[in-house]
Amino acid sequence: MPLNIDVQYVKGVGPKRARLLKKLGINTVEDLLFYFPKDYENRSEILKIEDLKVGEKQTFRAYIAGSAREIKTSRLVITKIPVKDGTGAVELVWYNQPYIKNNFKIGEEYIISGKLQFKYGQLMIENPAIEKSDDVKLNTGRIVPIYGLTEGLSQNTIRKIMFNALKDYIGEIEEFFEENYLKEKGLMDIKEAIININFPESQLHLQKAKYRLKYQELFLLQLTLFLIKKSIKNFKNGIKFEKVDLKPFLEALPFKLTVAQVKVLKEIISDMASHKVMNRLVQGDVGSGKTVVAACSMYIAVKNGYQVAMMAPTEILAKQHYQTLKEIFKGSDIKIGFLSGGFSPSKKKEALEKIKNGDYDIVVGTHALIEDTVVFHKLGLCITDEQHRFGVRQRALLMQKGENPDVLVMTATPIPRTLALILYGDLDISIIDQLPPGRKKVKTYVIPSSMRKKAYAFAMKEVKKGRQVYVVCPLIEESDKVNAMSAEIVYEEIYKEAFKNAKVGLLHGKMPDSDKEKVMEDFVNGKIDILVSTTVIEVGVNVPNATVMIVENAERFGLAQLHQLRGRVGRSEFQSYCILIAYSNSDVAKKRLRVMAETSDGFKIAEKDLEIRGPGEILGLRQHGLPEFKIANLFEDIEILKEVQKDVEELLAKDPKLEGYSKLKNVLINQFYQKLSGIILN
Repeated sequence: MPLNIDVQYVKGVGPKRARLLKKLGINTVEDLLFYFPKDYENRSEILKIEDLKVGEKQTFRAYIAGSAREIKTSRLVITKIPVKDGTGAVELVWYNQPYIKNNFKIGEEYIISGKLQFKYGQLMIENPAIEKSDDVKLNTGRIVPIYGLTEGLSQNTIRKIMFNALKDYIGEIEEFFEENYLKEKGLMDIKEAIININFPESQLHLQKAKYRLKYQELFLLQLTLFLIKKSIKNFKNGIKFEKVDLKPFLEALPFKLTVAQVKVLKEIISDMASHKVMNRLVQGDVGSGKTVVAACSMYIAVKNGYQVAMMAPTEILAKQHYQTLKEIFKGSDIKIGFLSGGFSPSKKKEALEKIKNGDYDIVVGTHALIEDTVVFHKLGLCITDEQHRFGVRQRALLMQKGENPDVLVMTATPIPRTLALILYGDLDISIIDQLPPGRKKVKTYVIPSSMRKKAYAFAMKEVKKGRQVYVVCPLIEESDKVNAMSAEIVYEEIYKEAFKNAKVGLLHGKMPDSDKEKVMEDFVNGKIDILVSTTVIEVGVNVPNATVMIVENAERFGLAQLHQLRGRVGRSEFQSYCILIAYSNSDVAKKRLRVMAETSDGFKIAEKDLEIRGPGEILGLRQHGLPEFKIANLFEDIEILKEVQKDVEELLAKDPKLEGYSKLKNVLINQFYQKLSGIILN
């Protein structure tokens, strides 16, 4: 019986429940077996009634001691059933489940779990978990799994379904680690791990099962990334760029490079001078000067007779890079072109011809650059400004436009190194960890919502000085469930009240792209004083005249996001301010926002964010094109990740083509081939 059959055929599911399971992302038997519990409750200790403590969740064995009583009110049917065990008595209580009384016979013995309460002079448990003493225990008398649910599915139902699936299909799951590898690494067998992650025999079994499954998840991903890195590195026939005198280019710049920029530039030059394909990530905090370093590498490529492609995730950002590069290269004979998805057919045709004929040395654009119609004359260097908006695949597509061109990836999202090995495991890593001199630190304040009007009054003062202001809100429209200030509400409020003498623009995710571009352009060109926006502006927009960033409901953003937003101001000689308005008084929210006020070091903030929120938030994993983790957590499991990185490196050193690991190879191809199509896994 294959694992990819529809989940509806598992005993106890059927079409109706299958629809509910699909809401949880469970479509096949395999999805079900790998749908792990999010928590556990230890109900394995079975007590006597006399030893139970009021107010705690506990488990005990007792028999039905009398008939059910029903109490009916206008809105409720209350069912009460007495149970005893020889040391005491407890009443079990259910609300609006009158049918429950038919399930029990006097004298039958049960295992019962629940929270003991003392009400109306009586010990009672409301809505207990209850199972016959001689039945298989899924809900009581053991460590019980707690699953993520959707409306219409109960814990008892999903446990029963999972139990049936394990009974009928566990034999279909294949072990892909060799037996001696499992022994050497102390790993539990895959079948045993899947059983024990759902219904653990003991705490120790649960720990071992978790370790095995986390190890496996991180191992497969890290192995795939290292293989890609290797396959790129093994392209001996990359371009070997001749040495170029950078002196005239550097002397023409209006500033000197920082020590950190020079260090990274040397790493890039050394890569470009070798036969191997450069594949390097340049990480640098907002404003650390990555673009200039990239421009140096462009200069080398162009002087060697090659073209350069620079791809940015949004139109606005691509345009800004285009303007910046024109400024950097003005006075030189280097020709720079721009390509956008929004071009008219005639304009696009003209741009494509110039790219093909080599009339442009450097071409800046959005993903329009990876369309089939784009043909380069002689592409030698690809640069992507990622901000984790592109995945491995888009990079590969851009590379295919040339003959093994060198690749440079830039990101302003500071990522701790161990994680960078996962997220950018296919790249070498350089870090620009120093800001240019003369930058004034952005003053950051965390204020309660009661001081909101003061913050707005302060912003108006800056507008009167000729400066511009961002106001960022987390939501687009008011939702019943989330009590947050949405951009549209703030826009209306601000527009009518606090900022009535300023020009205010609104930017949010649901606007058509053309409208977004227009609003953003007006802000860049100073036609708008105050931009009210949802988070769409966190990526790289450069408006040096903006000096105030106000963030509504700041506690709803990740620290890394807030750090990116703060980086939108402080880009000129004027003092800039970041005002974080908090609507929550929780300790966690305060602790997180305090980090923002205390440090402007992106790497420290990233570490903290990771600690507090976990990696999904900070890294936008989905945008990376990496598979989502089912059980590993990149922060909690950093020690396992280090172990895995060591093991993978050892394995590849011993057997680079995985010739002795055919099962492992098959799993890689099946799990990751789709994700990484465009990259050869052999």
